[in-house]
Amino acid sequence: MRKSSQARSNRRQFLKSTSAVGGSLIIMGTKATAGIQGANDRVRIAVAGLNGRGQSHIDGWSKADNVELAYVIDPAANVLQRRMDGLEKRATGKFTTKGVADFREALDDKGLDAISIATPNHWHSLMTIRAAQAGKHVYVEKPMSHDVSEGRTAVEAQKKYGVVVQHGTQRRSNAGIAGLHEALKSGELPRLKIAYGYCCKPRGGIGNKPPGPPPENLNWDLWKGPAVIDQYHANYHPYNWHWFWETGNGDLNNQGTHQLDIARWAIDDDQTHPVRAMSIGGRFQWDDQGETPNTMFSYAEYPNGQMVFFNVRNVNYEGYQRQVFNEYYLEDGSVITGEGSYQILRPGAKRPEKLKLAQGHVTPGGNWNSFIAAVRAGDPSMANGNALDAHYGCVLGHLMNNSYRIGEPVSFHVDAANLLGNDDAVAHFTKLHEVMRDGVGIAENSTEYQLGKSLTFDPATERFTGEFAEQANALIKDADNSGFEIPGATVV
Repeated sequence: MRKSSQARSNRRQFLKSTSAVGGSLIIMGTKATAGIQGANDRVRIAVAGLNGRGQSHIDGWSKADNVELAYVIDPAANVLQRRMDGLEKRATGKFTTKGVADFREALDDKGLDAISIATPNHWHSLMTIRAAQAGKHVYVEKPMSHDVSEGRTAVEAQKKYGVVVQHGTQRRSNAGIAGLHEALKSGELPRLKIAYGYCCKPRGGIGNKPPGPPPENLNWDLWKGPAVIDQYHANYHPYNWHWFWETGNGDLNNQGTHQLDIARWAIDDDQTHPVRAMSIGGRFQWDDQGETPNTMFSYAEYPNGQMVFFNVRNVNYEGYQRQVFNEYYLEDGSVITGEGSYQILRPGAKRPEKLKLAQGHVTPGGNWNSFIAAVRAGDPSMANGNALDAHYGCVLGHLMNNSYRIGEPVSFHVDAANLLGNDDAVAHFTKLHEVMRDGVGIAENSTEYQLGKSLTFDPATERFTGEFAEQANALIKDADNSGFEIPGATVV
């Protein structure tokens, strides 16, 4: 596959510019293009991050038509070797995949077309930005961003360098979901009032791990990257980084990113960000060192009055009800449930009826092949879940999390619902409270919720306004480690 001379030289220019400022990862250089000559040309891709989702990426690209897995990347030497051994055993011809610890080595390859990012959250935006600047297309796991500011920079990098960026929200490739959302927005169905997402899957506590030196097989500096972490402990690697604010975003913007994205997708197309957000929750049942809530109810309101509700319930108990799906509450009182195919319970009806809808518009090929099709076409608009859609969905979760993070304790009591200031939110949070009280067995007034601040947000400036703006705006951009700075959007 051939790239323009600009694209071929862009990486060299970038490395020269970063060395001039002490190795900091800033955005400089000229627009890069990554054009593919024909629909049958081979796509060479690198997978960064090889635990969990990374294996799914490897499997997905291995099954895609005429795609070469050029690199696998991980800072843990044992993980990297394990994946390389597995790939070599599966190889049917000459084994060409290279294993490297640092993604920048893969970006140096002028013949590499794309990078597929399955690292911890705190690396997602920086890798997306760096890859875009190097003229590489990007498939990035959810959430695309770890904070609001870096998400905006990723959007601007995609715009400037013209690469395809597709978000790891696989449901964006589901034509049935797209069809429902098109029907809601066209007037075929009554107007949407509330889009409701659930991330209620059983999890357990992570215990308490003492600080100490990282294992010899882990390049800790590369793993941390931009995250400012005082000291290693064994709960960071390989998975439990999700439950610490420096590296993760809790289950709201982990598994929940899928359901958050679906909920925001249903909101009218002319809406970008919410203007208000509020959360309440806590970390119950477990005595561990995790920071993010395992129980949380959040809501956000858009300028047009439509709302998104979200429910996280990651505890476990006898009779636990797993709920990972979306609901749609319409202005006429109807409720729609399902995923891809739907039922609607109309006002006054005793039981729901099947909802018959046309399929919506998505790039065909499923999650993996749709991305490859967009890469071959060199058309960012073909991405099922592009950079801008990813940003809007991720920011929705960031606002909810930020409300929680600057909140204050209130008693664990059903009356805490009345502090939410929204009748629909009160009703839905009350249901969650009753599950925690009666299912988990938490006694009233025996512990505390964290009641988030009611935040106001300016969609145009992507800054908080109003009473709690100073506290909330401090969370718009995380601190970065020296040498791994994530630039602001204006630097792109």
